[in-house]
Amino acid sequence: MATSNKPADRPEYGSIHSTAELGALARRHRKSRDITLQTLSGVANLNMRFLSEFERGKETAEIGKVIKALSTLGLEIVIQPRNSSS
Repeated sequence: MATSNKPADRPEYGSIHSTAELGALARRHRKSRDITLQTLSGVANLNMRFLSEFERGKETAEIGKVIKALSTLGLEIVIQPRNSSS
């Protein structure tokens, strides 16, 4: 992810290249909105252990649960072709 002058607790959105980046972005977004893992777990009906592992970048996290967690946080996944210069 690109560097910026934003405070560390403010999420920076953009291209994601790994499960670790996706999890970290989700965690920063959740924390910037003062949502606890416990609250997210209850609202999304997802296990706290799963959410914690997802935020730590677990590569085998179930995609359906990841999408559900992101959706509950008000985030969406957008798929598009890579820039040809990448």
